Amino acid sequence: MKSSSASVMKDLVLIGGGHSHVGVLRSFGMNPVPGVRLTVIARDVHTPYSGMLPGYVAGHYSFDEAHIDLRPLCQFAGARLYHDSATGIDPAQRLVHCENRPAVSYDLLSIDIGSRPQILDVPGAAEHTVPVKPINRFVDRWHRFLDRVMHSAGPHRVAVVGAGAAGVELLLAIQYRLQGLLAEQRRAGEAIECHLISKSERILPAFPAGVARRFDRILSDRGIRVHCGSEATRVEASSLSLSNGDRIEVDEVLWVTGASAPEWLKSTGISLDEEGFISARDTLQTHSHGDIFAAGDIVHVTRYPRPKAGVFAVRQGPPLTRNLRLALMGETPKPFRPQETMLALISTGDAYAIASKGPLHLEGAWIWRWKDWIDRRFMRSYSELPQMERRPEQPVDEQLAPSENRRELSALAMRCGGCGAKVSSNVLSRAIADLQPIRRDDILIGLHEPDDAAVVSVPPGKVLVQSVDYFRAFLDDPFLFGRIAANHALSDLFAMGAEAQSALAIATLPYGLENKVEQDLRELMAGAIATLNESGTALVGGHTAEGAEMALGFSVNGLADREQILRKGGMQPGESLILTKALGTGTLFAADMQHKARGRWIEAALQSMLQSNREAARILHAHGASACTDVTGFGLLGHLVEMTRPSGVDVRLDLQRLPIIEGARETLAMGIVSSLQPANLGMAKALRNAAEASRHPDYPLIFDPQTSGGLLATIPSDAVDACLSALQAAGYTHAVCIGEVLAASEGVEPISVAL
Repeated sequence: MKSSSASVMKDLVLIGGGHSHVGVLRSFGMNPVPGVRLTVIARDVHTPYSGMLPGYVAGHYSFDEAHIDLRPLCQFAGARLYHDSATGIDPAQRLVHCENRPAVSYDLLSIDIGSRPQILDVPGAAEHTVPVKPINRFVDRWHRFLDRVMHSAGPHRVAVVGAGAAGVELLLAIQYRLQGLLAEQRRAGEAIECHLISKSERILPAFPAGVARRFDRILSDRGIRVHCGSEATRVEASSLSLSNGDRIEVDEVLWVTGASAPEWLKSTGISLDEEGFISARDTLQTHSHGDIFAAGDIVHVTRYPRPKAGVFAVRQGPPLTRNLRLALMGETPKPFRPQETMLALISTGDAYAIASKGPLHLEGAWIWRWKDWIDRRFMRSYSELPQMERRPEQPVDEQLAPSENRRELSALAMRCGGCGAKVSSNVLSRAIADLQPIRRDDILIGLHEPDDAAVVSVPPGKVLVQSVDYFRAFLDDPFLFGRIAANHALSDLFAMGAEAQSALAIATLPYGLENKVEQDLRELMAGAIATLNESGTALVGGHTAEGAEMALGFSVNGLADREQILRKGGMQPGESLILTKALGTGTLFAADMQHKARGRWIEAALQSMLQSNREAARILHAHGASACTDVTGFGLLGHLVEMTRPSGVDVRLDLQRLPIIEGARETLAMGIVSSLQPANLGMAKALRNAAEASRHPDYPLIFDPQTSGGLLATIPSDAVDACLSALQAAGYTHAVCIGEVLAASEGVEPISVAL
């Protein structure tokens, strides 16, 4: 964790990673408020920049150039990033309810979740169209559409419903991209049919007529058919019906009409306007709750209504930041007045654009270059974050703490050791009160009994398999950390072919105010119990203590038939070596600590760590596994050595087959490795051809320490195809055969590497 809870007096929670909130994050990174902890709840870790979306569609920008990566930005701001969707808000309890995690507590809340097109009133629109917002969903569908075009013959028919600036710009970008891709494949003769549907009698109704005339000319020159004064009335799988009776045959319909708000806001009690958007004062505070702010497309500032446009969301960032800071300090937020008009730079697909501001409008390639310069400068401010000097710990302003906590704050500096370091019984009982560990008949005395120890029974014919793991937090999300820590500990049991039975937890929580410690403990144990319950493991007790940083471990117990236990020393010549998960978590999280890992790389690593090895162990056992271990801190090579030595065999390891998590090669190329990597390099002495192998770019990954890594097992070679098919079907998409077991050779190192 980046900071202990000792300095946390207030929680500022941001729902959404929109254009206003990224400005808040950057500002807090540049000038943090001591005592304030930031948490971002975001459905996506890459925020698309709406100003560059048409350029991205047209092929002028790469994905990374057109998206703000929230993970390094949150790292820079010292913010916790919770990758999840908010589903509700309880203002009375100050809780944000989420789709896949426990509720998140806040002292101050800000909402910047954007909007979405209105599609529910048109039959078939929800099923057969691609809403442009949320933009990330559109990006995914856009790539699928491109793939279909590249693998099918024309004509290719696209319709855009909505002829505002976004719709016009997007359709021109789509046409330009399709023409370019088909030309690259020498398919320029294939027809591309484009339709623009305008409910208004002219396109671009919010702009001067002169701007509309310029685009009418361009659309006509490009052969795009415009349907003015007509509404979409029905959408089917391959057609679009209009109010004038026309029926258009289409392959893809994109929806870029007026904005709407998420339905879940209606149940929150937050003030909303007639269309369901959050109604706010000119301080960006909601009319109903002074501790809830809103910005971007989701807000309707009653005194200054403005169009739902990215430029206004960007401009709201500074006043939102200022007022959040004031509110956190107990001061009165200040009103702001948005600009009366906006500068609109609307691209035409190619490197050409039209500028409009008030009654003025111009066009030309130079407008595009100007727009490109503005957009790239904006994105650089979030991708090229300044290297801030490490600040000394700042004293916390006690005014941040509620009055009832100020005495507790003054006592934090005088913490006891021994049993005095335990988390208080009140905190512990409240934190676990709502958690529901599974019950098992073989648990005689468990978590909710008042006794001093748990009592479990071992059924006749079974043996008890035990293991323990404990490590400090490596990410700022207690819930996810709890899930991964439990998964990591249970893997030792699964690797030996045991069924998990029970677990004892040992948790260390950073010193802090009682309510903050309670929040962290509740999230931590909720994550742990979610994983334990999924595996049929009963949490039967544990120990909690205060310390400098969060840490969690488990003593786990499992049951196995004596003759079914899998050990490391059972490898046989002629068998094949199977690895069930990809490598790279060590280097990726080392890069994450340095703010140099992309959000999608860390998300891929987290998903790998969250995947249980339980089913993989069952599949390996069913296909005749003779030896097995889980790949963790000693890296692939270290754990392979642990298998070859007691087995008395050699192994041929194929570096070309190693499965690698996305981004791990890139972070290694930056020279970033885990702090444990140098110690693991000592295992290179077990390699027969280390000098030759070291020249391969993936060589460092065999030393990369893994957290909640995959299983490494040997199975009969004739069972490999069936085993891999079963693993793939069970979701272990990176499972692969990485080598073969050979008879031992005298006088040489046991492991050879094929390049």
